Amino acid sequence: AWIKVEQLKPYHPHKEEMIKINKGKRFQQAVDAVEEFLRKTKGKDQASSHNSNEEKNRRNSSEERGKQSAGEEKRKASLSEGKLKKGTGEGKKRVSSVSSERGSKSPLKRAQDQSPRKRGRPPKDEKDLTIPESSTVKRVMTGTVAGFKWPPSVSEPVKDSDPHFHHFLLSQTEKPAVCYQAITKKLKVCEEETGSTSIQAADSTAVNGSITPTDKKIGFLGLGLMGSGIVSNLLKMGHTVTVWNRTAEKCDLFIQEGARLGRTPAEVVSTCDITFACVSDPKAAKDLVLGPSGVLQGIRPGKCYVDMSTVDADTVTELAQVIVSRGGRFLEAPVSGNQQLSNDGMLVILAAGDRGLYEDCSSCFQAMGKTSFFLGEVGNAAKMMLIVNMVQGSFMATIAEGLTLAQVTGQSQQTLLDILNQGQLASIFLDQKCQNILQGNFKPDFYLKYIQKDLRLAIALGDSVNHPTPMAAAANEVYKRAKALDQSDNDMSAVYRAYIH
Repeated sequence: AWIKVEQLKPYHPHKEEMIKINKGKRFQQAVDAVEEFLRKTKGKDQASSHNSNEEKNRRNSSEERGKQSAGEEKRKASLSEGKLKKGTGEGKKRVSSVSSERGSKSPLKRAQDQSPRKRGRPPKDEKDLTIPESSTVKRVMTGTVAGFKWPPSVSEPVKDSDPHFHHFLLSQTEKPAVCYQAITKKLKVCEEETGSTSIQAADSTAVNGSITPTDKKIGFLGLGLMGSGIVSNLLKMGHTVTVWNRTAEKCDLFIQEGARLGRTPAEVVSTCDITFACVSDPKAAKDLVLGPSGVLQGIRPGKCYVDMSTVDADTVTELAQVIVSRGGRFLEAPVSGNQQLSNDGMLVILAAGDRGLYEDCSSCFQAMGKTSFFLGEVGNAAKMMLIVNMVQGSFMATIAEGLTLAQVTGQSQQTLLDILNQGQLASIFLDQKCQNILQGNFKPDFYLKYIQKDLRLAIALGDSVNHPTPMAAAANEVYKRAKALDQSDNDMSAVYRAYIH
């Protein structure tokens, strides 16, 4: 990735400010990685400084003792010679003493053998005190670029590594030694954490840890609020993606990001191993599969189809039957979340159907969501998704009702929000939707018309098993009123306007 220099900010001065802002999983992961790196670096620097000072003190102490010893020996030798020179009678003693010491070293001789020249020179193994070069960096620095080969990674082949980082490392081979010491340090951190010298691209890391994108070709049909974020994250994680959308212009941005363009749903399915779809409602889901140039025309044995649309159980069961009848594999995987969570790769995925296909989609689900659930046979995920959205839609209607009641009784809506945010109902959903209402900003994060559709389908689900859903039914009427006020394409929080008209 590239970033403008003027956008770079020092980490510590801006840390608290940036962390307070709601960020996605990659930002939080980056913060954790920075903190871990700083912690390890600080520990290494302290250990290195301690060892260096300890060695320096030991060396200085050794030299000082050597100097004192040499001085003492010289002083004794001088005094000895002075005494020997006194009187002729002592001359014989001097000759006798000198001759007797020929077989052994004199004190002066021993002092010379421990000369400062030898004592002051560092021992040969002292070179090891410098930072050792990683074996990988040695190969980079001493080998030619043409002959350079990366050691294979345990988790993925070399070709999946980040080519930009490879280019960066190779470019250091013609620079001074100071340049590769920084690389050595980075590689040492990598070695300690992974146990190998392989380097993986940062984009291959998701909230669940390092992931390797599947080598299967991925197709995606439908680039709405949810689909757009999903495709973007699939591409960022290194998946090969072919896209199609009913409005072709929406594909352009993803083509620029590396996606391929499919002319029809049938073409996408026939050229890809696994094709995902995310459309608005049961009718759109059926048309996509059964219509002209639809998914069914591209299905053949072994082809996989994953429907991520929020639809009723009857619709998804019908689609599963026709896909499997052609030899295809089917998985339903509706997602819980909104546009922001889709963009951040933090969706919750509810899957049911072909368990093997669910496992084949592992890297894709990690790219697009924070967690996934496998719920068994086809239809279970559709039912669970409708129940989840029924609760969410009813809650949103209740929030709007409370804010309008506060207003008409002379109470502060902001104070009501502050109180709710300090209580057991506090949540990101509550805060964001109330802020939408207080600011009059109903830019869609989850279309009002879609939550009303989900409420309607949830009520029908209750009818099918003779289970009462009075709260959902009441909320559904409020959303229908909001739709009549032309709020369909606004955010679900625009249900507030149904109470003030």
